[in-house]
Amino acid sequence: MAISENAKKYHERMFPGYESQLLKTDPEFIELFDNFAFDEVVNQDDLDDKVRMKAILATLIGCQGIDEFKAMLKAAYQFGVTPVEMKEIVYQGVAYLGIGRVFPFLHAVNDFCKAQNIALPLEGQSTTTPQNRLEKGIQAQVDIFGEGMREFYKSGPEESRHINHWLADNFFGDYYTRHGLDYNEREMITFCFLAAQGGCEPQLTSHAAANMKIGNDKAFLIKIISQCLPFIGYPRSLNALRCVNEACK
Repeated sequence: MAISENAKKYHERMFPGYESQLLKTDPEFIELFDNFAFDEVVNQDDLDDKVRMKAILATLIGCQGIDEFKAMLKAAYQFGVTPVEMKEIVYQGVAYLGIGRVFPFLHAVNDFCKAQNIALPLEGQSTTTPQNRLEKGIQAQVDIFGEGMREFYKSGPEESRHINHWLADNFFGDYYTRHGLDYNEREMITFCFLAAQGGCEPQLTSHAAANMKIGNDKAFLIKIISQCLPFIGYPRSLNALRCVNEACK
């Protein structure tokens, strides 16, 4: 077997002039992986390269693939993913994975920006204040999930009601209202976070439905799953597909 011309060309677009050392130590594996991931998979559908890279970055955060994330930052940048978009993907990851798992990825983006001579901090993207973050968060929930979410922050048993309040003011008010990514992009990367980390199938089904409600239809989500499969494997990809099908019922 040899690396296909399509795979070579795509790899060169991602990493101009770079040759992996694994070609010397693990040539058979690299041929298998590159021919699959960078030829068969990328040519499966018409997903835009920039969208693909945003999904892959979110997926790598979700599965804790820090070394591959560092490598794919370079490819994402080649395909037009901006430092602001990189940061917003990482920031939103905190709401889904917690700072304990996202901290290394924040440093990875900072290191990448410094290597590219991109001045930090980047321009702020927040649109809320302490006074209106709850109101704006509630509206984001309504915009994405529907009018039934307007009073959700006050629902649930008294002893745990504060968590639903936090979902409104922190989860949605602090993160979803930011510039840098729109609702469709934020729901897409949310889908990737949840699919990649596994064990979140109820939330993944809910967000599959939310994606479809705001325009990221079933065909689009299947494209996302397909393009991220080489980075998270078959079990979690098949689980994600099952959740999409459940959300369609």
